[in-house]
Amino acid sequence: MVDEVKYSWIDAVIASMVERKSRYTVLAKSKGKMATAVTDSFNQRMLPIAALVHTVTLDNGKEFSLHEIMAEILGADVYFAKPYHSWERGLNENTNGLVRQYFPKRISVDNIKHLDLLRVERKLNHRPRKCLGYKTPFEVLGKSCEKAGIALRF
Repeated sequence: MVDEVKYSWIDAVIASMVERKSRYTVLAKSKGKMATAVTDSFNQRMLPIAALVHTVTLDNGKEFSLHEIMAEILGADVYFAKPYHSWERGLNENTNGLVRQYFPKRISVDNIKHLDLLRVERKLNHRPRKCLGYKTPFEVLGKSCEKAGIALRF
């Protein structure tokens, strides 16, 4: 009989995707930090807005080793930040800090429900931002979609 061992890299993680111009945020919970799990959750959440996704910038973690699949499904170019250059993804790092206001590090991601993620995502996307002239990311993204003739499907 073999005892089950729970490794920390198997624990659930939250992936955050942020659109640069509008600051629109999409959060996804992945069952673990394995490449297949992260890629599946990323693609599932990004598919409804795939028409808006032109490029994706990722860090150099092993969880993004299936980036070719992500690029093909979303029809986007994928770029990587240089190792140990977190400032190259400053907007995403800032957004992660905002998410931590709702889910501090002491809370296990395994205990976070999908509806909780959607609630936080909605709060972030309806929060007026000074850098957007006190408009919300949702408003800015909506205007961009109007100009491009894209219907949002949420």
